[in-house]
Amino acid sequence: MKKINVRCYALIIWNDKILLSKEQRFGRKFTKFIGGGLEWGEGTKACLQREIKEEIGLDAQIGELFYVNDFFQRSAFSKHDQIISFYYFVENMPYEKIIISQEHQEITQDGEMFFWKNLKTLSVNDLTFPIDQIVAEKLVKHLT
Repeated sequence: MKKINVRCYALIIWNDKILLSKEQRFGRKFTKFIGGGLEWGEGTKACLQREIKEEIGLDAQIGELFYVNDFFQRSAFSKHDQIISFYYFVENMPYEKIIISQEHQEITQDGEMFFWKNLKTLSVNDLTFPIDQIVAEKLVKHLT
C-alpha cells in the first residue's frame, strides 16, 4: 500500500553551530536533522515539539518555517512511502542542556546521538538523506 509520510525537522542553531543526529535503525547508519514523523491529530509544529522532547528531552519554541520539499521523494526505508518534509527554525530553548557526543563518535547499536556541527563547515556530505542535503545547502546560503 502506498502512503505519504510527513516528516518534521528542527534547525537548532546555537553559537554558529547546528545540532545534528547520528542514528542507527534497521541496520543502517545515517546523519540527519533532529525530528521525525507526524502522528495522527498533530500539526507540523506540534509534531516537531514532541519529537524534540522525545529525542533531547527539552521543550522548544518552533519558529519560522524554512523549507518544505515540493518534489517526489521516495523513503529510504520503504519503497511504498513518499516523503514530505517540513524544516523549522527552533527558538528559545536551553541549548546548553543538550547532551551531545563527539562528532566522529560511532554508533554501535540501534539508537541515536547528537552533536554540534559548525555552520561554516556544514556541507551536503554531512547529511545522509537527499532532502536534508538540500536543506543544508540552502541553510548555508541563507546564513552567509
